[in-house]
Formats: sequence, structure tokens, C-alpha cells
Amino acid sequence: MALGPKIRKMFGRHEPAVASLYRSMFIDLDAYLARIEAWVPAPRRILEVGAGEGAVTERLDKAFPAAEILAIDIVPTVGRLYQGSRGHVTFAQKTVQEVAAEQPASFDFVILSDVIHHVPLALRGEIIGALRACLAPGGSLIFKDWASSPTPIHWLCKAGDVYLTGDNVSHVTPDEAEAMIETSFGKGAVIDRATVAPWRNNFAMLVRG
Repeated sequence: MALGPKIRKMFGRHEPAVASLYRSMFIDLDAYLARIEAWVPAPRRILEVGAGEGAVTERLDKAFPAAEILAIDIVPTVGRLYQGSRGHVTFAQKTVQEVAAEQPASFDFVILSDVIHHVPLALRGEIIGALRACLAPGGSLIFKDWASSPTPIHWLCKAGDVYLTGDNVSHVTPDEAEAMIETSFGKGAVIDRATVAPWRNNFAMLVRG
């Protein structure tokens, strides 16, 4: 197990609050949700790829109570800290490639948040292609990640990834991300860009399928 989960479990019942406090150093999830709602106001079927322990999933559940949500991750702890409703939310330990094979073109909204910099370079094109395969015609993808910068907050973020999650991360610039997306989705598929508080390192893109 990576160092981060071991440390957080030491906090017992306070772990969700501690995890939320740590996350808030890097991203305001309420601001992110506001951006999501502005871009994709009424999704019916949502696929969240790289859901982790369920922080973004909780906000998707509150924002879109009528939507069916499938939240996936390759880790066995997917959804472990989720505290939202369960009626229309399903967590599964699966790859996006598996979902693409099982449920192609089935989701009108696909979201990938802070995942791609954890993915080995050789697999990134395959991951983006699988996202495209999951998306229904005319559907929306939100791609969100963290851009590197010569700043203390980026050094802290990268140290957290390396020493707490144990991952060998490699960040992309927004331009690099757009080029990668266009390889699978086509030229002009990225129709809007935004940054998310509190740091401009948080960049998000709206992609149309």
C-alpha cells in the first residue's frame, strides 16, 4: 500500500474530513462542480473514470440526482469514502477499456479528473480512445488535469503524488492535452477551456463527441 492511505487510515472516523482538507489545498471541488454544471447541465448517464474514493462522485450525485452514475477505478478501494446516495450510483473496479467493450456509446457524459498524469505515456492514447468509445454520439467529455509550473504549489502537488500515492507521474500542458484528445476525437473537438480555483494549474476542457 502507498504511504498516503496508511497515513489517512490513522485518522479513523476523521479520515474523510482530513482527506477533504488535504484535497482543498489543490482544488476547490465546489468550483469544479459549478464548471461541470455550466458545461453539462442535464446529463442522463454519467461515466466517471478514475473515481478514486468518491470525492467528485459525491458532488455529481448531488448535482444530478436523476442521472445514472457509473464510477470506475482500477484500485480496489474505489468509492471507499463515498457518502452520497446509492440508488443511482454504482462503483466498479474496472478499466475504461473494459467499459468501452461492455457498454460502447452508452454515456452522454464522461468525466476524467486528475487521472492522465498518473497513466504511463504509452497507454494515454488508448485511454483517450476508450473514453471516446464510451461516449454516446453528441455526448460530452470533461477532461481535467493539473499542469506543471515552477511554483511551490506544484512542487507540493508532485511530492504528494510521488511520496503519498507512490506513482511516477508525468504532467501534460493544456496544449498537449488538447492535441492528445484531438487524436481520438478529431480536430476542433475541444470546444471550451477553463481553469479551476484556487490554482491555474487546474485546467479543464469540454469535449464534444
